[in-house]
Amino acid sequence: MPFYKMPLALVALFAPLSAPLFAQPESILPPSTTAQPPSAVAPSPPPLPVLPPQPLPRLSDAQTAFLRGWLADGARQGLTSGSTKSYATLSGEALARAAIDRAVALRRGRVDTADFLAIWALRPEAFDPVPGFTAAVQGDKLQSWAASLTPRYSGYENLREGLSRYEAIRDRGGWKAITAKSPPAEVRARLRIEDDEVGADVPLAAAIQRAQKRYGLEPTGTLGARTVAALNVPVADRIAAIMANMERWRWLPRSLAVDRVQVNIAAAIVTVFEGDRPVSSMRGVTGGVGNETPMLMSSIHSIVVNPPWNVPTSIAKRELWPKGRAALIRQGYKIVGTPEGGERIVQPAGPGSALGRLKFDFNNPFAVYLHDTPSRAKFNSYDRLASHGCIRLEKPVDLAEYMLRADPKLSGHVEELIDTGKTQRVSLPNQVAVYLLYWTAFASSTGTMNFRDDPYGWDKLLADKIDASSRRAQAAVIASRD
Repeated sequence: MPFYKMPLALVALFAPLSAPLFAQPESILPPSTTAQPPSAVAPSPPPLPVLPPQPLPRLSDAQTAFLRGWLADGARQGLTSGSTKSYATLSGEALARAAIDRAVALRRGRVDTADFLAIWALRPEAFDPVPGFTAAVQGDKLQSWAASLTPRYSGYENLREGLSRYEAIRDRGGWKAITAKSPPAEVRARLRIEDDEVGADVPLAAAIQRAQKRYGLEPTGTLGARTVAALNVPVADRIAAIMANMERWRWLPRSLAVDRVQVNIAAAIVTVFEGDRPVSSMRGVTGGVGNETPMLMSSIHSIVVNPPWNVPTSIAKRELWPKGRAALIRQGYKIVGTPEGGERIVQPAGPGSALGRLKFDFNNPFAVYLHDTPSRAKFNSYDRLASHGCIRLEKPVDLAEYMLRADPKLSGHVEELIDTGKTQRVSLPNQVAVYLLYWTAFASSTGTMNFRDDPYGWDKLLADKIDASSRRAQAAVIASRD
């Protein structure tokens, strides 16, 4: 069934969705917005009732002209990199349905949730565009209706502006590849393409450091292999990254909890927000390739002090059982029976436990959590994707104290709880929203674009899905005129 002929309820359901340490915009909510923490991973929206197609209002000539222009501007919102000429001759109901399709794409995302990877556990909110569109046509307020559809986050708007800039760079021919031995003048010219502040008076080493900070690399001021590789990423790939990150913004709720813990998986940074302002940030260690940390929303409800580690079956099979039972027992592991008659491995609580002294629990289907670790060396690295999927914390005690500050019996006593050596679960006085997000492109407070590596390959995959979905929508538009 072509998209434009689907019942509108089905359309709404199935057409969805610097401080160098800070891997997200400083503030991503409008000042007046408040929201409650999510209690668990966002479920899929409830199915809408299947209704027959609703009649759409008649468009005036002025409204027709506006909608044609608005639809042709899809590339500006990171929805397509292809031609939009097919919208120029649309009219009547075909134009109205194309506008409704675009509304859903802007509000919930271009990619259908059925096309998500399972590990992309964010789910856009349900949205029926027809009532708002109808009211806007009847009240002659299409422009304000269209403006209300995009995410109300400064992070999204900054990416939209960055997209325009990088598309202009692409249209001027992009940039030439450099090497570690390129002449200083060529290196400076390359840096200036992305950074207007690299003038002749800026020492080359300082200019390179500026680029390294934008890419999340160690700011050595020299052209090492990783710096050269980052500078030689094609502009088309940077555009794809911006498009992918804009799409992820569209998956988020219209407002986030203003008090929250936010993890940038790609940058391995954990930031605490209070009143929608970052109050602390720490390095983390997130999932390595093959052990990807999922994108999700939930709420931290409790902290386990001195936690044992119940080794997941997959990790035990791959990494521990091959060592042999005797070796595991010598290393302090316990082998216990399961109700099904099998065996599992447990690492008792203690200073050498893989979970360290604290574990922060939140509901999710992936059994991931935030936790301490006895292995501290990785926090000094600029490449911190090395866990099995959970998030290791650089400053777990500080985070625990912050979350328990409203409890007079526990505030300031986290170290004392740890020192007892007793395993105990402490419920938080107030649950704290947690967002595990994958940001590889974002703007600094000055508007300069920052990029991080795409370790999981999700950017290109998502950009391809966006483009394919947009092409299918345009094909449906073309078919609707026949």
